[in-house]
Amino acid sequence: MKTVLVTGSNGQLGSELRVAAASYPQFRFVFTDVQELDITNEVAVHNFFAAEKIDVVINCAAYTAVDKAEEEEDLCYRINCNAVEILGKAAAGFNAAILHVSTDYVFNGKSYIPYTEDLPVAPASVYGKSKLAGEQALMQVNPSAVIVRTSWLYSSFGANFVKTMLKLGRERDELRVVFDQVGTPTYAADLANALLHIAGHTAIHLG
Repeated sequence: MKTVLVTGSNGQLGSELRVAAASYPQFRFVFTDVQELDITNEVAVHNFFAAEKIDVVINCAAYTAVDKAEEEEDLCYRINCNAVEILGKAAAGFNAAILHVSTDYVFNGKSYIPYTEDLPVAPASVYGKSKLAGEQALMQVNPSAVIVRTSWLYSSFGANFVKTMLKLGRERDELRVVFDQVGTPTYAADLANALLHIAGHTAIHLG
């Protein structure tokens, strides 16, 4: 039985992965957040991989406070870049597959048509730059890594734009929101199942 490590498991996506895990009995799941595993600590990550015999990593951990990142750049990069590199090295060292969740913020946000993987990246914020740096660092240390970019996550867990709009819609007769942003809301449960589907395929190739 393959062991799947899910980091950032208390967030929206991590919480949905906990729910979806019940449909994947072929895996043994290890769910962690910062309390169980500090992914910015290379020694701690190495020891955790060795102790738990990790086969697949799904990295959902991230610094996601986009506006606050402008003031907390060091912390943002430590989580979104350095920690990703550490996980990538550990996965490579233990012959484990790694799936990393990234963001559409690696683009400049000016396009009004859907982004594709081959479009040039040009992040305009500290958050976006840190996520791109994480992608690049990961591919340097682990070229077989899988990177999944997503946007506008929503679910029944945590705070998100969809829940906010539904709440305000019940409370107010009129809503005022910005109209210069274009995005595709992504149901976190759908993404969780897609990640586990990919994990199943990568696990097969591990032998």
